[in-house]
Amino acid sequence: MEAISKMDIRQSAKKVRHVLDEVKKAKVNDALTKLSFTNKKAAKIIHKTISSALANLMQSEDTFDVDNLYIKRAFVDQGPTMKRFRPAAMGRAMRILKRSSQLTIVISDDKK
Repeated sequence: MEAISKMDIRQSAKKVRHVLDEVKKAKVNDALTKLSFTNKKAAKIIHKTISSALANLMQSEDTFDVDNLYIKRAFVDQGPTMKRFRPAAMGRAMRILKRSSQLTIVISDDKK
C-alpha cells in the first residue's frame, strides 16, 4: 500500500532539495520529528505534505501500522517561474525571477 501527496511551493527547487535530502528513505515518524526541529521554510511545507500523504493513506486503507511506513520516493521539480521587473538606473529595468517548485512525496510500507 502506498499514498501520494503533491504540493506547489513558492520557493526555488534548490532550497527545497536541501531539506528534502535529509528525510529521503526515512521512516515517516522519524522524518516528521526531524522536520519539526528544522528551522527552514521548506521544512514546514514538507512536513505538511508528508502529513497529507498520511491522511490520504488513512482514507484509502482501513488498517496499517504507522511505525512501518517509509518515504518511498520524495522529489522536487522546478515549477513555473514568474518574471518581474525592477527599475534600474538610466531608465533601464532589471528582471527578477520568482521561482516556484512542485513537491511530490510517496509513502509506503515497502522499504525499497
